[in-house]
Amino acid sequence: MDMQSVADILRSHGFKVTPQRLAVYDALQNTTEHPNAEMLYNMLLPSYPAMSLATVYKTMEIFDQIGLAQVLNIGEDSYRYDARMENHPHVRCNTCGRVDDIMEFEDEAIMEQVAKLSDYKLTGRQLYFYGECPKCQGKKKKYN
Repeated sequence: MDMQSVADILRSHGFKVTPQRLAVYDALQNTTEHPNAEMLYNMLLPSYPAMSLATVYKTMEIFDQIGLAQVLNIGEDSYRYDARMENHPHVRCNTCGRVDDIMEFEDEAIMEQVAKLSDYKLTGRQLYFYGECPKCQGKKKKYN
């Protein structure tokens, strides 16, 4: 998403458009790492030395609230963030902590089954899978 669209969305929800907020979004949308707030802060610190970690946290809270980012709770001590808003599962490496998107995953049958078993009218979902990434698998093979 271009920065003008991000600015328009912020304004339409009554939030100020600041260079720091735009920088946080730009950093988030240009990484596949699914960073936490501290990772985003460290990415931006060289260009924005006056930015605080609290600014990043508050910005991510706003982005979650207005639909510019999704919050991922993948079982770590801090949340991760993703600028890709379409529904998709994530997979996390138990060894190195890497988080990847799983795109083109068909989960309609899962949604139907959960709705049927729970009698809930489902409004959303987040699926997480856990395992060992190819890089970590390769390291194990190298040392065995």
